[in-house]
Amino acid sequence: MIDFAQASPWLFLVAPLVIILGYTVFGLSGFGSTAITVPILAHFLPISYLVPLMALLDLASALLVGGKSREHVSKAELRTILPFIFIGFIIGGTVLVGVPDKWLRIALGIFAAVVGIYSILNPTLHSTISRLWAIPAGIVGGAVATIFGAGGPIFATYLAGRLRDKNEIRSTASTLISISAFSRAIVYAVSGLLLHLSLFIGMVAMAPFVWIGLGIGRRIHVGLSQEQMRRVVGAILVVTGTSLLLRVALQS
Repeated sequence: MIDFAQASPWLFLVAPLVIILGYTVFGLSGFGSTAITVPILAHFLPISYLVPLMALLDLASALLVGGKSREHVSKAELRTILPFIFIGFIIGGTVLVGVPDKWLRIALGIFAAVVGIYSILNPTLHSTISRLWAIPAGIVGGAVATIFGAGGPIFATYLAGRLRDKNEIRSTASTLISISAFSRAIVYAVSGLLLHLSLFIGMVAMAPFVWIGLGIGRRIHVGLSQEQMRRVVGAILVVTGTSLLLRVALQS
Protein backbone atom coordinates (compact mmCIF):
# COMPACT_ATOMS: atom_id res chain seq x y z
CA MET A 1 0.00 0.00 0.00
CA ILE A 2 2.80 2.44 0.92
CA ASP A 3 6.45 2.47 -0.09
CA PHE A 4 8.10 4.50 2.66
CA ALA A 5 11.36 4.59 0.70
CA GLN A 6 9.59 6.78 -1.88
CA ALA A 7 7.90 9.04 0.70
CA SER A 8 8.82 12.69 1.12
CA PRO A 9 11.56 13.23 3.73
CA TRP A 10 9.27 15.84 5.30
CA LEU A 11 6.86 13.07 6.25
CA PHE A 12 9.26 11.68 8.86
CA LEU A 13 9.58 15.13 10.49
CA VAL A 14 5.97 16.26 10.18
CA ALA A 15 4.18 13.01 11.11
CA PRO A 16 5.45 12.73 14.73
CA LEU A 17 4.63 16.40 15.43
CA VAL A 18 1.18 16.10 13.91
CA ILE A 19 0.42 12.88 15.80
CA ILE A 20 1.45 14.54 19.08
CA LEU A 21 -0.81 17.51 18.29
CA GLY A 22 -3.76 15.31 17.30
CA TYR A 23 -3.57 13.13 20.38
CA THR A 24 -3.04 16.12 22.64
CA VAL A 25 -6.47 17.24 21.43
CA PHE A 26 -7.78 13.69 21.92
CA GLY A 27 -6.41 13.59 25.45
CA LEU A 28 -8.12 16.83 26.44
CA SER A 29 -11.43 16.31 24.59
CA GLY A 30 -11.91 12.57 23.97
CA PHE A 31 -12.12 13.05 20.20
CA GLY A 32 -10.63 15.02 17.31
CA SER A 33 -7.35 13.25 16.60
CA THR A 34 -8.25 12.08 13.11
CA ALA A 35 -9.98 15.32 12.10
CA ILE A 36 -6.71 17.11 12.87
CA THR A 37 -4.07 14.64 11.74
CA VAL A 38 -5.56 13.32 8.51
CA PRO A 39 -5.98 16.71 6.75
CA ILE A 40 -2.30 17.49 7.37
CA LEU A 41 -0.86 14.03 6.69
CA ALA A 42 -3.01 13.74 3.56
CA HIS A 43 -0.49 16.11 1.97
CA PHE A 44 1.95 13.18 2.11
CA LEU A 45 -0.09 9.96 2.24
CA PRO A 46 -3.31 8.62 0.66
CA ILE A 47 -6.47 8.94 2.74
CA SER A 48 -7.18 5.27 2.01
CA TYR A 49 -4.02 4.51 4.06
CA LEU A 50 -4.44 7.17 6.73
CA VAL A 51 -8.02 6.40 7.74
CA PRO A 52 -7.42 2.71 8.61
CA LEU A 53 -4.16 3.64 10.36
CA MET A 54 -5.94 6.23 12.51
CA ALA A 55 -8.68 3.71 13.31
CA LEU A 56 -6.05 1.47 14.92
CA LEU A 57 -4.45 4.36 16.82
CA ASP A 58 -7.83 5.78 17.89
CA LEU A 59 -8.99 2.41 19.16
CA ALA A 60 -5.99 2.04 21.46
CA SER A 61 -6.22 5.68 22.60
CA ALA A 62 -9.97 5.66 23.24
CA LEU A 63 -9.69 2.51 25.34
CA LEU A 64 -6.98 4.19 27.39
CA VAL A 65 -8.85 7.49 27.89
CA GLY A 66 -12.26 5.87 28.41
CA GLY A 67 -10.93 3.21 30.74
CA LYS A 68 -9.54 5.79 33.15
CA SER A 69 -12.85 7.70 33.42
CA ARG A 70 -15.45 5.00 32.89
CA GLU A 71 -17.64 6.27 35.72
CA HIS A 72 -18.40 9.46 33.75
CA VAL A 73 -19.78 7.67 30.66
CA SER A 74 -23.47 8.37 29.93
CA LYS A 75 -24.89 4.92 29.19
CA ALA A 76 -28.28 6.41 28.27
CA GLU A 77 -26.78 8.48 25.46
CA LEU A 78 -24.77 5.50 24.22
CA ARG A 79 -27.92 3.39 23.95
CA THR A 80 -29.69 6.18 22.06
CA ILE A 81 -27.10 7.01 19.40
CA LEU A 82 -25.28 3.71 18.77
CA PRO A 83 -27.92 2.07 16.51
CA PHE A 84 -27.82 5.06 14.16
CA ILE A 85 -24.01 5.13 14.17
CA PHE A 86 -23.99 1.54 12.90
CA ILE A 87 -26.34 2.54 10.07
CA GLY A 88 -23.86 5.29 9.21
CA PHE A 89 -21.01 2.76 9.18
CA ILE A 90 -22.78 0.74 6.51
CA ILE A 91 -23.43 3.82 4.38
CA GLY A 92 -19.87 5.10 4.71
CA GLY A 93 -18.30 1.69 4.13
CA THR A 94 -19.78 1.53 0.63
CA VAL A 95 -18.27 4.92 -0.31
CA LEU A 96 -14.62 4.86 0.80
CA VAL A 97 -13.17 2.31 -1.60
CA GLY A 98 -14.68 3.71 -4.80
CA VAL A 99 -14.20 7.49 -4.39
CA PRO A 100 -11.13 9.14 -6.02
CA ASP A 101 -8.58 10.39 -3.49
CA LYS A 102 -8.81 14.01 -4.71
CA TRP A 103 -12.51 14.25 -3.92
CA LEU A 104 -11.98 12.68 -0.51
CA ARG A 105 -9.42 15.40 0.23
CA ILE A 106 -11.79 18.16 -0.84
CA ALA A 107 -14.68 16.76 1.19
CA LEU A 108 -12.45 16.28 4.23
CA GLY A 109 -11.10 19.83 3.99
CA ILE A 110 -14.60 21.32 3.80
CA PHE A 111 -15.83 19.12 6.63
CA ALA A 112 -12.95 20.04 8.94
CA ALA A 113 -13.29 23.79 8.24
CA VAL A 114 -17.07 23.85 8.71
CA VAL A 115 -17.00 21.90 11.97
CA GLY A 116 -14.15 24.13 13.20
CA ILE A 117 -16.02 27.36 12.45
CA TYR A 118 -19.12 26.03 14.15
CA SER A 119 -17.12 25.09 17.27
CA ILE A 120 -15.59 28.56 17.47
CA LEU A 121 -18.86 30.44 17.00
CA ASN A 122 -20.96 28.11 19.17
CA PRO A 123 -18.80 27.00 22.11
CA THR A 124 -21.84 26.61 24.37
CA LEU A 125 -25.31 25.19 23.74
CA HIS A 126 -27.67 26.96 26.12
CA SER A 127 -30.55 24.47 26.02
CA THR A 128 -30.76 20.69 25.91
CA ILE A 129 -31.48 19.37 22.42
CA SER A 130 -33.96 16.59 21.67
CA ARG A 131 -32.86 12.94 21.64
CA LEU A 132 -34.19 12.83 18.08
CA TRP A 133 -30.98 14.60 17.02
CA ALA A 134 -29.26 11.26 17.71
CA ILE A 135 -30.69 10.04 14.39
CA PRO A 136 -28.90 12.47 12.02
CA ALA A 137 -25.89 12.81 14.34
CA GLY A 138 -25.45 9.04 14.51
CA ILE A 139 -25.97 8.35 10.80
CA VAL A 140 -23.86 11.28 9.53
CA GLY A 141 -21.22 10.79 12.22
CA GLY A 142 -20.99 7.07 11.49
CA ALA A 143 -20.67 7.65 7.75
CA VAL A 144 -18.07 10.39 8.24
CA ALA A 145 -16.19 8.16 10.69
CA THR A 146 -16.01 5.37 8.13
CA ILE A 147 -15.01 7.63 5.23
CA PHE A 148 -12.69 10.05 7.05
CA GLY A 149 -12.28 8.49 10.51
CA ALA A 150 -13.44 11.85 11.85
CA GLY A 151 -16.91 11.37 13.30
CA GLY A 152 -15.81 12.55 16.76
CA PRO A 153 -16.70 16.24 16.31
CA ILE A 154 -20.22 15.30 15.23
CA PHE A 155 -20.68 12.91 18.14
CA ALA A 156 -19.29 15.48 20.57
CA THR A 157 -21.53 18.24 19.19
CA TYR A 158 -24.57 16.06 19.87
CA LEU A 159 -23.32 15.11 23.35
CA ALA A 160 -22.61 18.75 24.19
CA GLY A 161 -26.26 19.45 23.48
CA ARG A 162 -27.38 16.68 25.81
CA LEU A 163 -24.80 16.72 28.61
CA ARG A 164 -23.41 19.56 30.68
CA ASP A 165 -20.38 18.13 32.48
CA LYS A 166 -17.17 18.29 30.41
CA ASN A 167 -15.88 15.05 31.96
CA GLU A 168 -19.10 13.27 30.99
CA ILE A 169 -18.88 14.59 27.43
CA ARG A 170 -15.19 13.64 27.15
CA SER A 171 -15.68 10.13 28.53
CA THR A 172 -18.79 9.38 26.49
CA ALA A 173 -17.19 10.75 23.32
CA SER A 174 -14.07 8.63 23.81
CA THR A 175 -16.25 5.54 24.36
CA LEU A 176 -18.07 6.25 21.09
CA ILE A 177 -14.70 6.65 19.39
CA SER A 178 -13.51 3.28 20.71
CA ILE A 179 -16.68 1.56 19.45
CA SER A 180 -16.41 3.44 16.15
CA ALA A 181 -12.73 2.60 15.70
CA PHE A 182 -13.28 -1.09 16.46
CA SER A 183 -16.22 -1.29 14.06
CA ARG A 184 -14.32 0.57 11.35
CA ALA A 185 -11.35 -1.75 11.76
CA ILE A 186 -13.66 -4.70 11.03
CA VAL A 187 -15.11 -2.93 7.96
CA TYR A 188 -11.63 -2.08 6.68
CA ALA A 189 -10.43 -5.64 7.23
CA VAL A 190 -13.36 -7.08 5.29
CA SER A 191 -12.84 -4.56 2.45
CA GLY A 192 -9.10 -5.31 2.36
CA LEU A 193 -7.97 -1.83 3.44
CA LEU A 194 -6.55 -3.10 6.73
CA LEU A 195 -4.65 -6.10 5.40
CA HIS A 196 -1.34 -4.36 4.69
CA LEU A 197 1.91 -4.68 6.65
CA SER A 198 2.64 -0.96 6.16
CA LEU A 199 -0.37 -0.09 8.35
CA PHE A 200 1.01 -1.99 11.31
CA ILE A 201 4.50 -0.57 10.71
CA GLY A 202 2.96 2.91 10.82
CA MET A 203 1.03 2.07 13.99
CA VAL A 204 4.13 0.86 15.83
CA ALA A 205 6.18 3.84 14.64
CA MET A 206 3.56 6.38 15.77
CA ALA A 207 2.61 4.74 19.09
CA PRO A 208 5.22 6.62 21.21
CA PHE A 209 4.03 9.97 19.85
CA VAL A 210 0.40 9.03 20.54
CA TRP A 211 1.34 8.32 24.15
CA ILE A 212 3.13 11.68 24.48
CA GLY A 213 0.13 13.56 23.02
CA LEU A 214 -2.36 11.83 25.31
CA GLY A 215 -0.26 12.72 28.35
CA ILE A 216 -0.11 16.39 27.37
CA GLY A 217 -3.84 16.45 26.61
CA ARG A 218 -4.82 15.02 29.98
CA ARG A 219 -2.84 17.74 31.74
CA ILE A 220 -4.45 20.51 29.67
CA HIS A 221 -7.95 19.08 30.15
CA VAL A 222 -7.90 19.80 33.85
CA GLY A 223 -7.42 23.57 33.37
CA LEU A 224 -9.74 24.21 30.40
CA SER A 225 -13.43 25.00 30.44
CA GLN A 226 -15.69 23.21 27.95
CA GLU A 227 -16.07 26.44 25.96
CA GLN A 228 -12.32 27.04 25.75
CA MET A 229 -11.75 23.45 24.70
CA ARG A 230 -14.26 23.64 21.84
CA ARG A 231 -12.76 26.90 20.56
CA VAL A 232 -9.21 25.54 20.59
CA VAL A 233 -10.19 22.39 18.71
CA GLY A 234 -12.28 24.47 16.30
CA ALA A 235 -9.39 26.77 15.45
CA ILE A 236 -7.11 23.83 14.68
CA LEU A 237 -9.77 22.24 12.47
CA VAL A 238 -10.21 25.45 10.47
CA VAL A 239 -6.47 25.75 9.84
CA THR A 240 -6.02 22.12 8.81
CA GLY A 241 -9.13 22.01 6.64
CA THR A 242 -8.21 25.23 4.85
CA SER A 243 -4.65 24.07 4.26
CA LEU A 244 -5.88 20.85 2.67
CA LEU A 245 -8.24 22.71 0.33
CA LEU A 246 -5.43 25.06 -0.66
CA ARG A 247 -3.18 22.08 -1.38
CA VAL A 248 -5.80 20.54 -3.67
CA ALA A 249 -6.29 23.87 -5.46
CA LEU A 250 -2.56 24.30 -6.08
CA GLN A 251 -2.30 20.78 -7.53
CA SER A 252 -5.19 21.30 -9.96
